[in-house]
Order: sequence, then C-alpha cells, then structure tokens
Amino acid sequence: MADRKTYAAAGVSIEKADAVVERLRAAVESTGATGFGAFAGLHPLDERRLLAASTDSVGTKLILARERGRLRACGADLAAHCINDVVTCGATPLLLLDYVAASRIELEQVAELVEGAAEVCRAAGVALVGGETAELPGIYRDDELDFAGTCVGIVERKHVIDGSRIEEGDAIVGFPSAGVHANGFTLVRRVLDEEDYDGEDLLAPTRLYLDDVTGLRERSDVRGLAHVTGGGILGNVSRVLHEGLRAEIDWASWERPAVFGWLARHVDEEELRRVFNLGIGYLAVVPDPEDDLVIGRIVAT
Repeated sequence: MADRKTYAAAGVSIEKADAVVERLRAAVESTGATGFGAFAGLHPLDERRLLAASTDSVGTKLILARERGRLRACGADLAAHCINDVVTCGATPLLLLDYVAASRIELEQVAELVEGAAEVCRAAGVALVGGETAELPGIYRDDELDFAGTCVGIVERKHVIDGSRIEEGDAIVGFPSAGVHANGFTLVRRVLDEEDYDGEDLLAPTRLYLDDVTGLRERSDVRGLAHVTGGGILGNVSRVLHEGLRAEIDWASWERPAVFGWLARHVDEEELRRVFNLGIGYLAVVPDPEDDLVIGRIVAT
C-alpha cells in the first residue's frame, strides 16, 4: 500500500493556522474588535445593530479547477463560503467584494470566476458591489491565480447567535455538503498524483446554506451555527462551544459522498476527520431537532 497521505506532509499545518490566530489576537483586539477567531467578525453599527463580516479565498482548488475547466464553480465557492460564514452569527448577508490576482490576467478566467460568484449572490439576495483585479508577475507564477472575497451582513443584537446559550444535551444537526467544497485541496492534489478521480463531488461548489439556516431558525431555537471548513466537523463546531462543553459526533449517522471513499484509500480516518467535511457542510446546535439529521450531541468535558 502507498504511504498514507497527511495535510502536513502536503504542506499545510492546521496547528500553525491556529497559532497564527492566537499570535495576532492582541494586535487585532487592540483596535476594538471582539470575538476574534469566529466565523464572522462583529462591529457595532448603532445601539441596536451590528455589522458582520468575513473574508476568505478559494485556495488551491483553483489550480485543479483551472486545469479541468471548472473555474465558474470556484466563483460560486467564494461567494457561498463567505456568505455561509456571515450567516453563522445570525446575520443577513448584504454585499460581497471580490479580488482576483494572477501573474497575467486572462479575461475569460476572471469572467468565469465573477459570473460564478454572481450566480450565488443572486440566489442569496446579496449585491456584488465591486472588487479588484491585479496582475502581479513578481508574486504569482505563470498560470497561477487567486480569488478572494469579503462578505458583509447585518444583525440585530438581540438576534446574534454566538453559542453562549448552548447546553449539555443539545443536538447537533447537520446539513449535507456537495462534496469536498473548497478545503483540503492541497492534500487532494497529492492523492490525485497516485489515483485519478473525476466524480462530480470533487469539484462541486460549496453549497449555500442560507435557506437551510433560515428554515431551521423559523422552527427551532438555534443556539449555535458552524460552517465546516478547514479543521473538519469537530474543529469547527468547537469554535462555537464555551468552556466545559464538547461535541460528541456519531460518525455513522450519515452517508458520505463517494469522493471521501476515494480519499480514504490514501488518507487515514483520523486525518480525514481533521481536514475534510466528510459530507456535512454546515452544523446547527438546537435543543429539539425534530426531524432534522442529528449527527451528534453536546456533552460536558
């Protein structure tokens, strides 16, 4: 059997990313910011409302998507990812800004990215208000490009969802992913060096969870929301839990998309759980799950 692949060996350290957050915390909080490290940052607009904002990029998925002619899906990834993050705090997403950079700008590639983002923005009622395009041959290698964006939303203070009301015994409800989404592709590309995979769930764009969350909030007391990105299910749900609580996941409670079976032939289960969403792209913590898909419970540490 070939050597088992890891994210760290592929060049990405989750631990280092966590350390960076802690290293920068003092500088960021010195500006008056609070809640640093959450999915979305909050800033008071007035006594009643707060602005919510989140920024991210598509990452190395762009390399594979460009090779396979799927850049439009990466545009959708960016918009959905940023909007999903803003929704975690209970906010209504309002607008998106994007940034495209490359060693040499190719109009068709930029158009595919922006059109993909615009499609998701229309579905979410979000305005794509502007962006920036930069040619940086001294920074990017030939044929490389990057796509990043920022989403801004608004939320009333009384409607903020921050995990503070989560209690032992609450249920963790999961919403299915479309596949890998946009995290872990540095590791995916290493696996592709050994075995090809062309299933739709490899490059399918990140699902937009706005309607799922809105529907759940209409019928349940939503106490916490987590977008499953880098760090996997446990790593992301832990970001909304206060001290004394942890998540206990029933890993057999849902069916994984086929792409994760392919990855499992090359990556150990523990590493799969640390890096990928494994078929659950978004989580909610509620006291009464009704008929929703329960994938775990909140327990005391």
